Amino acid sequence: MFTGLVQDKALVAAVERNGGGVRLTVETSVAPIARGDSVSVNGVCLTAVETGGGRFSAEVMEETLRRSALAGLSEGDRVNVEPAVAAGAPMGGHIVQGHVDGLGEVEDVREEGFARVVRIAAPVDILRYVVEKGSIAVDGVSLTVSAVDRGWFEVSLIPETLERTTLGEAATGRKVNLEVDVVAKYVEKLVAR
Repeated sequence: MFTGLVQDKALVAAVERNGGGVRLTVETSVAPIARGDSVSVNGVCLTAVETGGGRFSAEVMEETLRRSALAGLSEGDRVNVEPAVAAGAPMGGHIVQGHVDGLGEVEDVREEGFARVVRIAAPVDILRYVVEKGSIAVDGVSLTVSAVDRGWFEVSLIPETLERTTLGEAATGRKVNLEVDVVAKYVEKLVAR
C-alpha cells in the first residue's frame, strides 16, 4: 500500500524487453529498497527483484504493460517512485494500492496563478468513481480533483508537486496511469447488493 506522496522523481536506467515482458531498472535516491520490496513506479506496484548501487530492477509482465503507461517508458525517462508505506507512518495522501484502473490522456494544461491545472480525458468506467474534491492517483501522485465533467476531470498542481513529480512535465497527449479511490469501488459494490 502507498500514500501517493512521491519520494523521488527517479531516472529509468534501462528497459530490457524479454520473452515475457520488460525488465525495468530505475536509479533512485529512495533507500533502502531491498529485494522483494513493493515499490510504486508511476503508480504501478512493482516488486524489486534486484537492488544495489542506488538502483532497483523489477519485472513488468505483459498484463501490466497492457494496462498501464509503463509500456511507453524509455531509458532516460523520469518516473515517480514511492516505497510501500510502513505501518505507523503518516498517511499524508490517500490509500493508493498501485493497481492501475486505466489510462487517461492529458487534454489541456493551463497556468492559474502559481498553480497549473491539468485536464485529463478518462474513460467513463473510471469517471464514475471521480468526484469533485475527491482523491485520485495520477501516475502514482495523490491528488484532489478540482473539476469533473463528461469525459474529463481536472487537478490543480501546486509548485511543490510540479517540482517533485513528473507531472511538472505533463503535456497534451501524454498517457497517464489512473487509480481511483478504492473506497468508492467498495461502496459501489456494497450498495449494488
